[in-house]
Amino acid sequence: MRHIYRCPLRWADMDAYGHVNNVVFLRYLEEARIDFLFRPEKDFQQGSVVARHEIDYKRQLVHRHTPVDIELWVTEIRAASFTLTYEVKDGDQIYVRASTVIVPFDFEAQRPRRITAEEKEFLLEYTDGGGGEGDGDADADQEEAVAA
Repeated sequence: MRHIYRCPLRWADMDAYGHVNNVVFLRYLEEARIDFLFRPEKDFQQGSVVARHEIDYKRQLVHRHTPVDIELWVTEIRAASFTLTYEVKDGDQIYVRASTVIVPFDFEAQRPRRITAEEKEFLLEYTDGGGGEGDGDADADQEEAVAA
């Protein structure tokens, strides 16, 4: 299953060339991620941090008054991280493909934490076929990188 966020475009998102600035797409992804993770019934209340972004710009998005769709789904779940993948699009027209590695984080202890059983169950609802669970070995490196 995919989560769909209808992202409004703002006049300030446009750059001098008349299209949405590439940097603004990171904020759009953040808005979609917050809409996905911080819903009252499925809240990652203990917190999380972004460990990595990858973004591929496919075509220009010209400013307009109608929202753009951001489809978001889970492509990997590990013991202490998960990957969200996104498409910013209108129908079949894709403007951006991106992914974000997210590490659950305990802000009180100031360190990464493992994904809880409830969080994992929630994330599994949004895997899109081939997404999967890793063995967690690479998570130790991820935890060290985030903790540094």
